[in-house]
Amino acid sequence: MTHRIDDIYRPAEQRRRDFREVERPLSCAELHEQAARCMGCGIPFCHGAGCPLGNVIPEFNAAACSGDWRGAWEILSSTSSFPEFTSRVCPALCEGSCTDGIDDEPVMVRQIEKAIVEKAYQNGWVKPFTPPRRNGRRATVIGSGPAGLAAADELNRLGWLVTVFEANAAPGGLLRYGIPDFKLDKKVIERRIELMKQSGIEFVCGTRVGEDVSAAYLARRSDAVVLAVGTPEARDLKLPGRELAGIHFALEFLQGQNRVVGGELATVPVVAAGKRVVVIGGGDTGSDCVGTSIRQGAASVLQIEIMPKPPAERSPSTPWPMWPYVLRTSSSHKEGGERRWNISTRAFAGERGHVTALETVEVEWEFSPAGRPLKFAEIPGSERRIEADLVLLAMGFTGVRPDGVAAELGLAVDPRGRVLEDPARRIFCCGDTANGASLVVRALADGKRTANRVNDAFHGGN
Repeated sequence: MTHRIDDIYRPAEQRRRDFREVERPLSCAELHEQAARCMGCGIPFCHGAGCPLGNVIPEFNAAACSGDWRGAWEILSSTSSFPEFTSRVCPALCEGSCTDGIDDEPVMVRQIEKAIVEKAYQNGWVKPFTPPRRNGRRATVIGSGPAGLAAADELNRLGWLVTVFEANAAPGGLLRYGIPDFKLDKKVIERRIELMKQSGIEFVCGTRVGEDVSAAYLARRSDAVVLAVGTPEARDLKLPGRELAGIHFALEFLQGQNRVVGGELATVPVVAAGKRVVVIGGGDTGSDCVGTSIRQGAASVLQIEIMPKPPAERSPSTPWPMWPYVLRTSSSHKEGGERRWNISTRAFAGERGHVTALETVEVEWEFSPAGRPLKFAEIPGSERRIEADLVLLAMGFTGVRPDGVAAELGLAVDPRGRVLEDPARRIFCCGDTANGASLVVRALADGKRTANRVNDAFHGGN
């Protein structure tokens, strides 16, 4: 029996010294064997219960298994606008609902998808798309993250003239500035943006809507506006000592490193080299901080999380085909550092205005009968001081501020930081802006859906 491949990374000692993508390419033989594991499936749940894009996974796996890479690309690209992104940064929800994963290991869908799209680029099958007929309508997309790019691409395919406004120097949003290069090489973004430009989509970068150009003006000159600015407000930890130097939001740290790799900055603004780094938050952003700190030469890296340690096997609270609640170990975790759970931070301590330690306490969780954590209480006597020279807050995002571009467009923001669109005025919202912080793949799917809602509001563009 062919098993799932565990060794998908370059050697840790090698990759922790550079910012190149951590995954090694799989050989043709390995890809064939892994795609063949999909062929015994009776009733696939991966593309329905799993993939937000509705990718027809068994079909492109079958084509890849037979060596028909052109056919696999045609199937994949019929549902996915940017498989080169999802095949690198998606947690592969499809694999969580893979039928093979009920009593064995799920099929390596993400790696097969990556092989398909890379072969498509190598063979020149990925081409610009210029619609045969323009409908005469103009759309303005504000924000060029995954949702904005997906909305722009789909609107262009539907015949709209699309202009994308981006506050940063280059398009991509968090794909470019938040996700480290060792997970997503920015050349992958560049080649796709170039194809979008050749397709007729215009990008206006280095322009902050609401400051450099009026949102109301853009709305007047457009038949429709799509707001896709993500969830820019990071969750803070307002504790005693928060004002000390050396405490930064994760995105500030990650963006700085990405800008250096991309040539926008000469030196990193937040430096981990030689420092005792503590990352607060156990999710993907925290993991990215771990990997980046290691590459910068941190003296030590500790990632702490208030939540309990997830189980090694799928929790009964998330039975198949649900996305499993289970312990996940990223490539960054395998490169070094330490992880601790059940740790709550009470305060930050410092000397001469700079952070030197965290005052913490251990917590104990109460679980539901199904194994889900419900609430916690501090454990008396478990107080501890954790020394730190650099603290990175990686606790997620709270949404969009009610002022700024949302207010200028006359849009309300709900208590969870989600912007409420106004279709009557042809102003739409998509991705994290509309739904709250989530995954790249969900943002892509919602951007595509929103573009079709925009088009439907004009009776299909006729």
